[in-house]
Amino acid sequence: MSVSKPPPPHSHFPPSNPSSHLSLPPSSSSSPSPSTPPSAAGPPSPAVPPPPSPVKISMQEHFAINVCPGPILPIPQISDFFPRFHDFPITPLPPREKQVLKDKDKDGDGNGEKDRKREREQEENGEFADSDDDDTYLGTLEFSLLFDQENNCLHCTIHKAKGLKAMDSNGLADPYVKLHLLPGASKANKLRTKTLKNTLNPVWNETLIYHGITAADMTTKTLRLCVCDMDRLGRNEFIGEVRVALKKLKEGESKKYNMGLERIAQTREGNSQAVDPGASVVEEERGRILVSLLYVTEKSSLTVGIIRCAHLAAMDSNGYSDPFVKIVLQPDMGKKSKYKTSVKKKTLNPEFNEEFTYEVPHDQLPKKTLEISVWDYDLGMSNDFIGGVELGINAKGERLKHWFECLKYKGKKVEYWHTLTQQGAPSSD
Repeated sequence: MSVSKPPPPHSHFPPSNPSSHLSLPPSSSSSPSPSTPPSAAGPPSPAVPPPPSPVKISMQEHFAINVCPGPILPIPQISDFFPRFHDFPITPLPPREKQVLKDKDKDGDGNGEKDRKREREQEENGEFADSDDDDTYLGTLEFSLLFDQENNCLHCTIHKAKGLKAMDSNGLADPYVKLHLLPGASKANKLRTKTLKNTLNPVWNETLIYHGITAADMTTKTLRLCVCDMDRLGRNEFIGEVRVALKKLKEGESKKYNMGLERIAQTREGNSQAVDPGASVVEEERGRILVSLLYVTEKSSLTVGIIRCAHLAAMDSNGYSDPFVKIVLQPDMGKKSKYKTSVKKKTLNPEFNEEFTYEVPHDQLPKKTLEISVWDYDLGMSNDFIGGVELGINAKGERLKHWFECLKYKGKKVEYWHTLTQQGAPSSD
């Protein structure tokens, strides 16, 4: 028996009889005729249930039958097939083909493993490599290096670059090359070439020289050559770089390089500097000074030459210094024992070429100590101490060797590079 549901109030079907769930059509056999007497009708018989009426449902219930939406799949967008069109980095959706292959593997199909192997081979061969900025061809740089140990100089000749990456809207670039010695302060040992306008194949043929480079530096230093694009309205753009370990360069041999530019992860240069375990960090950051000593027996005088400084520490906010050098022969002999060079403005590699003479007997020199200090000149303020070095009988290493050679070889000018340190800073300038 099927029971009829009462229709909702807004049903399009007419309401059924409220007194019964069964709807019976009128029939003459269901009720006695008025013309038949009750005695003729016979005894009353039990009521026979009518056949079940059809189920009546509303239109809303009709549309709700057998509805099972299941999981809603996203509609593929054009950006799913071309991830680089996204304005922000996202994780690309897995390809539908690979998912089908996995389903086949579960069903026992052995072709999935072959397809995955083929995909790995294609990725290793670079067929699926994306052409983002990090993987594009950046160009090549041709240069040569020469180490002059006698003069403690490293000559870097930048010849040309070829096939540089276009950085400007006109499809060209304004390239230049800057050099750094690592480890070391970036501004103190930075050299750069001139800028060539609107070219992707620049030819410089320019030689840059690092002074104060010793044989010990050649075993620990690395030369970094960066090619950049000059931008007048904004910040200069980095194109690519190459690095050469100087320990592979032989003394007196000019070696030519032609290397492809790389986009190495950019970090602060101070963090990327490796520190030599045998050298002090303070000594490396202060800079170096080239000093000459000459004792003239005829005049009983000591001539001290301040030739140049290299890789000085920056003391001003602009990243440079205004250096000058002071020399004092101890024990103090008054004004005759103190000298000062001229001031070189806004530089970390000043060249002085100045000489100063002390009248002192030769037998008194072993008792003397020559104090050399480098200062940064500040107008209206106290000068900043950059670094210093002491030459004398109590010195060690190269400083002691320099002093002994001056005493031994009379009449011969002896030149040495010395590392500036923060020890022995004078109490006043």
